[in-house]
Amino acid sequence: MPLQGLSTYFFSFFFLWVFVHTLEDMSLSKKTGGKPTNFDYCLTSATIPHMVLKGGGCIRTVIDTNILYAGLYSSTGASFQIIQAVMKKRVQPVMSVALLFEYEDVLKRNSTKLGLTDAGIDALLNTFCALCSLHKIHYLWRPFLPDPKDDHVLELAVASGVKTITTFNRKDFKGVEDFGVEILSPKTLLEEIKWAL
Repeated sequence: MPLQGLSTYFFSFFFLWVFVHTLEDMSLSKKTGGKPTNFDYCLTSATIPHMVLKGGGCIRTVIDTNILYAGLYSSTGASFQIIQAVMKKRVQPVMSVALLFEYEDVLKRNSTKLGLTDAGIDALLNTFCALCSLHKIHYLWRPFLPDPKDDHVLELAVASGVKTITTFNRKDFKGVEDFGVEILSPKTLLEEIKWAL
């Protein structure tokens, strides 16, 4: 069922922490009158120390939009557990500007189903981005995937050097093994987290 109180859940654990670490960088958003944007939080994430797993480091992966959406829609599945793992620093998603815009577009188009306002989604993405690693994409490999709209996800994986994309849609990423990238289901990623602890 929709998580009506999800934004409160995020704020109660992470808002103060993110605020302290990003307050001095809020001047980045001069174009928005001093209000930090989702992209600002991504840029300042490099200044935030990352906790590591006992196995040697947090697991880095590209989290496809369908995982984030599913995790916000229901608290009973593996996708929600992945979001929790991100917040606990057991998983560090890699992020690009294109992927962030896709997150924002999909979540806001489905805000009613999620039980969230646009402002709540902005706040949630700000918090999520502060825990991500931002990467610029210098080389384009498109067209490569069956759906050209997914090419930016593969390009992010290659640019960031991560070896995995976590998604429900394995068939949409046929051939990514040619780039040394593996497709993980949410369940498989959770299993890797447990092994790393």
